[in-house]
Amino acid sequence: MSTIGAYFRLARVGWVLVREGVISALPSEGLPPMVIFAQSAAGLFARKRAMRERRSDRLSKAVARLGPSYVKIGQFLATRPDVVGAEIAEDLSGLQDRMEFFPTEAAKLSIRESLGRPVGELYTSFDEPIAAASIAQVHRGEVETGQGRRKVAIKVIRPGVRRRFAADLEAMYIVSRLQERFLPHMRRLKPVEVTRTLEQTTKVEMDLRLEAAALSELAENTKSDPGFRVPAVDWERTGRDVVTMEWIDGIKMSDVEALRAAGYDLNALADTLIQSFLRHTLRDGFFHADMHPGNLFVDESGMIVAVDLGIKSMTPHRLAERGVRTHVVPSTVTPAEVAALGPDGVFFSNGPGDPGAATHEVDLLRAVLDRRIPFFGICFGNQILGRALGLETYKM
Repeated sequence: MSTIGAYFRLARVGWVLVREGVISALPSEGLPPMVIFAQSAAGLFARKRAMRERRSDRLSKAVARLGPSYVKIGQFLATRPDVVGAEIAEDLSGLQDRMEFFPTEAAKLSIRESLGRPVGELYTSFDEPIAAASIAQVHRGEVETGQGRRKVAIKVIRPGVRRRFAADLEAMYIVSRLQERFLPHMRRLKPVEVTRTLEQTTKVEMDLRLEAAALSELAENTKSDPGFRVPAVDWERTGRDVVTMEWIDGIKMSDVEALRAAGYDLNALADTLIQSFLRHTLRDGFFHADMHPGNLFVDESGMIVAVDLGIKSMTPHRLAERGVRTHVVPSTVTPAEVAALGPDGVFFSNGPGDPGAATHEVDLLRAVLDRRIPFFGICFGNQILGRALGLETYKM
């Protein structure tokens, strides 16, 4: 790709951030005087309306203007307070992965190219999109089966998203390399490696066969579990750019009032959800890593149904089966003690809550990153779970 083009894209990103008032709202503590002056001057070019909004709202609008790649980048950076700072990470955590629909004809073309058959042969009906995110959008459709017509959800990759994301990543790599070269205090955070991690994780999300495989594995693991299931995958109609699965009629768990109006016992649902997650982590070692209320439905039979398995993970004992050694340590451990564990992976378990915990955990992450120790981003509630996983828990 053209490096010159990447610099032009960076210039556009900078202009959007200036116009939406993001640059002028960034923390200036510890910055050189010239940078603080430039930041203040940037406020002169911001939209007046933007200057009256909260910083988190400015960020959301700027990211939405920049497009799908930057929504995904923003969500990723929200998990890295060690890189962007705790305040910005908190602002980014509110980003909503909702985007404009792309044309239905483009979705049909993607399906034909992925599966080698026209939509008319694969589906008896194919409706307009009902939801769209940064990487894909979802259509409702129907397929003919031996038991008659069956409703399905069809998730299709956004056309051109891989190419656009690759171009935006090129710009990110330039920024990361500049940080490492000219900002010595940033080198320990390894911004280039952070960008590489983002590239790898997003590539996984952009292959819908991997999501289908994860759904099938979780379905097999939970087939006898009470109160929890995932949609069945239609493998005949699944490829790299499309996954077809069972359509779920139900109430989103984020809609608490609707659940209450339908007569569901909210405490019982919460118990089922917690017990299900513990089964997945402790028994199976494989779990849905993005199981927020928007990805959970309660169907007509009262079963909790988890959807959108683009992000999944494994617990230490499953990783150990693959030759990855891990330690579970309390979050009260010092960075020096983490470094003393050596090159093995680290899982943090939460220690006693205190106002400085967030800052302390950022210091821990920095210690881990400085020494290239693999870090697994799952925080268990206490050390008991670490023992239940059959791991050595270090008491420090």
